[in-house]
Amino acid sequence: MAVRDRLHRSELAVPGTNVRAMEKAPTLGADLVFLDLEDAVAPDDKERARENVIGALNVHDWSGCAVSVRINGLDTHYCYRDVIEVVERAGDVLDTILIPKVGSPSDVEFVATMLDQIEASAGLAPINLHILIETAMGMANVAAIARARPDRLEAMVFGVADYAASVQARTTTIGGSNRDYAVLTDPDADGARERHWGDQWHFGISRMVAACRAYGLRPIDGPFGDFADRDGYTAAARRAAALGCEGKWAIHPSQVELANEVFSPDEAEVERARRILDAMEEAAKEGKGAVSLDGRLIDAASIRMAENLMAKVEQLRAR
Repeated sequence: MAVRDRLHRSELAVPGTNVRAMEKAPTLGADLVFLDLEDAVAPDDKERARENVIGALNVHDWSGCAVSVRINGLDTHYCYRDVIEVVERAGDVLDTILIPKVGSPSDVEFVATMLDQIEASAGLAPINLHILIETAMGMANVAAIARARPDRLEAMVFGVADYAASVQARTTTIGGSNRDYAVLTDPDADGARERHWGDQWHFGISRMVAACRAYGLRPIDGPFGDFADRDGYTAAARRAAALGCEGKWAIHPSQVELANEVFSPDEAEVERARRILDAMEEAAKEGKGAVSLDGRLIDAASIRMAENLMAKVEQLRAR
């Protein structure tokens, strides 16, 4: 089975054309770094970027984080060479391959089958797969995709920018809020109405998270384009965390620290989880299935939530 216990709080994107950035990336504190051959690379630079990425994988020390490569889309002629060249020449370093614009289970099967053959030929350990859900087709098929190749699939990422383009959403920003996605309250006595913004991406993220949790995958939120807006990034990350995501992309090194902070349990959360587990242990001794803690009901579901949080704490301690 695929590795499913890695930390994914922060996933740092690094263009395959930026040699200096790839050199620095392993030292920036991200849980995972992915070297990008797709959207961040112009067509004329694809082959040069592939060589840069292979060189970076083989030269730099990636022991402090997981490392991945985002290959080009399956609808391009770059894709198969990305898989063959990168895996044959640097597969012993790779933790995962990131597949963009996955629309159906067969997309996963295609890359997984190539990996089966390359690994068998080269004697490599299995490489996991991360996939991007960033098209209308991918979202429509998300549950079926989540069931594909459980021996390799590790995580799904919500690719907000391409998803917005695919569904023809009326926005030109990458992630974050949209003033047009709002509701008005009824008029008050003076006729005034309040305007409340909503989260335009709530449905997409929630649907992906449900598919991931149903089949044991890790849900990750994608990019936030305005890397100068620390508060906006943090707010988007907190919304994703509230919906069940385990981490978020960082398209700039300044976002790594923010993601790590948001997706790490704080002391108050850890203390409450401990108290829930202690209270339920006492309740079990007394033959009770539910008890009150701080004026609130806790039951078996509370135990599961507390155990999930404490498992994340143990992951962080192990790292």
